[in-house]
Amino acid sequence: MTILLVEDNPDDEMLAIRALRKTEIENHVVVARDGEEALEYLFCTGKYQDRDINSQPQVVFLDLQLPKLNGIQVLQNLRAHEKTKALPVVLLTSSDENRDIVDCYNSGANSYIHKPVDFNQFTAQVKALGQYWLGINKVPDRLSY
Repeated sequence: MTILLVEDNPDDEMLAIRALRKTEIENHVVVARDGEEALEYLFCTGKYQDRDINSQPQVVFLDLQLPKLNGIQVLQNLRAHEKTKALPVVLLTSSDENRDIVDCYNSGANSYIHKPVDFNQFTAQVKALGQYWLGINKVPDRLSY
């Protein structure tokens, strides 16, 4: 199972990866550091052109405030394409603004999680997300129908 973590903050990236490893679910974490790189990975372009587009991640953990393309723009691109429209996307962001929450759900987010500032809370939250999206939640074998 693969997780795509789209995160531009190296500290949050490190914490999220460490927390996901504690889920005891075997998974591979791919990190994209901006919105453009995330789309290149998911649509197999640029440096990911040799990747199989039918091998999509189990879930995308997407930050909202990203360089190049923000999280909402990434989400809108994913929902507009047949191969990625059903891909589970969780916004994992420091924004607690109601407008951002509404915009993300209106753009097709599956979940919106506010990142806590506290290290232990953040770690526990990411661990729980990993357990739910990789262990409990079910997705079709192939996300394209």
